Amino acid sequence: MRAIAWARIAAGASCIAVLGYAWGLRVVAGDGGVFDFFGYFTNQTSLLMGLVLIATGAVVLARRAVPRWLSTVRGIGVACLVVVALVYNVLVPGTGSAPPWVSAVLHIVFPIAVVLDWTFVADRPAVPWGRIWLVLPYPVAWLVVVLARGMTDGWVPYGFLLPERGLPSLLVHVIGLLAALLAAGVLVWAASRLTVFSIEPAEAPAGARTTVLG
Repeated sequence: MRAIAWARIAAGASCIAVLGYAWGLRVVAGDGGVFDFFGYFTNQTSLLMGLVLIATGAVVLARRAVPRWLSTVRGIGVACLVVVALVYNVLVPGTGSAPPWVSAVLHIVFPIAVVLDWTFVADRPAVPWGRIWLVLPYPVAWLVVVLARGMTDGWVPYGFLLPERGLPSLLVHVIGLLAALLAAGVLVWAASRLTVFSIEPAEAPAGARTTVLG
């Protein structure tokens, strides 16, 4: 249990460190606007997921059951990173200005790590199917902000969201992204019903409440 907790903390901290390094390169190049850098869905989602992993690891180290709300947030993050990996590696491979190893970490290594953790370590409850809609509010909010920026200051993180491509193109890409998120959410929600490695707080204090989840 402690090894899993520390692995989560290390993975989250490493991801945040990689993001910090990539941002530092942008600062040195004179293009270090924080709102632009974290306007990329990959960077923003990786940062949030890194924090969630650190929080989850800390909860496990404290010998407590992971709260349902935190597990749900982690599931949403996993679904988003699945889409990040698919879009980058299938639709737009090799794009971006980050060093290749940074792109590999953010678009391959980190998404695979969080998927494996979610799938095989059963310290999360089965997420109710009635909450599948929760995978949408965060990406929708991101899309609204990005499209608003595209129509005002002209900045968008990805070429397929450029306003000049026309409304039909934007609608197709937005609907496609949201459909992909829902599909990823279905897979992540289904995976939460698997139990491969079930863990619980070890050596809990006398009288402490422990829960085996899976």
